[in-house]
Amino acid sequence: MTYASVRNAAEHIAKQGKLTPHQLAAFGRLDELLSDAQRQDFTDLWRAEGSPASPAPASDRSWLMLASKIVREFEGCKLKAYPDPGTGGEPWTIGWGSTIIDGKAVQEGQTITQAQADARLDLDLQGFHAAIVRAIPMVEGLKPEQQAALVSWTYNIGVSAMQTSTLRKRLLAGEEPNKVAREELPRWNRAVNGVLPGLARRRAAEVLLFTGDRPAELQQQPAKLSPSSPFTARLTPHITLGEFALGQEARRFDQQHQVNTAAELAAFMERARSRFGGKPVIITSGYRPAAINRSVGGASGSEHLYNAPGVGAVDFYIEGVSVNALQNWCDSEWPYSLGYGAAKGFVHLGIRKGRPKVRWDY
Repeated sequence: MTYASVRNAAEHIAKQGKLTPHQLAAFGRLDELLSDAQRQDFTDLWRAEGSPASPAPASDRSWLMLASKIVREFEGCKLKAYPDPGTGGEPWTIGWGSTIIDGKAVQEGQTITQAQADARLDLDLQGFHAAIVRAIPMVEGLKPEQQAALVSWTYNIGVSAMQTSTLRKRLLAGEEPNKVAREELPRWNRAVNGVLPGLARRRAAEVLLFTGDRPAELQQQPAKLSPSSPFTARLTPHITLGEFALGQEARRFDQQHQVNTAAELAAFMERARSRFGGKPVIITSGYRPAAINRSVGGASGSEHLYNAPGVGAVDFYIEGVSVNALQNWCDSEWPYSLGYGAAKGFVHLGIRKGRPKVRWDY
């Protein structure tokens, strides 16, 4: 096969505006035939604005930039194959999260160049987008942010899981997309060993991108915070780490998983803040170390102990907002533990092992 035939194949497929999985695999095979210079020429041809080879007008590809941003943020790029964090082995991953290179499963010890990784990401994202549109045709009518969130999610869980998901069934049934995203995306946060904080953060970011709830929150990186971070460090634009400790050093988190759980709770409270006019969130109880929990009469198994990964709770209200109205909204939007404390001036927002949906009165 000559390089000219590679270019001709690129032009033919690009004119179609999208890639099928078979075409995506074919591109992988073509990639093996190119030198670095030819690969750059090929990439320039593919991306050229206004040329016959453009896969779609720039306005139609705005989801691609958004999807690339969020995938790069959570995947990271490694030029040597690394094991799946859930299994410690297969599927091996490389580049920006690719498990297939040149039509073959990535193998332990495999390496690629940065240029190969970047080109592969763009091709992979287009392939996943095409698969989503075939499975859920109405996706083409969604906003670019919503399409990008679904691409990130599918890139992470795989096309087969997307095709059999309840999220797909609910969208095809005509349910309101934002409600579906808020309820279904957070469920995909587990690996073989249970909830992974990194997956929980990714799902939260995808929900925020999909729903449009304060997109600036995507710029926050709570994973970089640690128990020793300053109390003024922000988990979200308006909620600090110190608020979970009520500003008391004796209540400071001492485990990274506690910070991660607090970040997930803070993201939801930030949504509540936005929903009720941007008024301040007031936390009345966050982390309680065992001694403090006993001193305040807390239950021995209280979620406020943050005593396991993915377990934690916060009691809060929003200044100037009816606590009953806040409680009703949280009841409809929060899929995990919720304590009806409105009569006492707060709402209890929690997560317990296994993430069941539970409700109770104080």
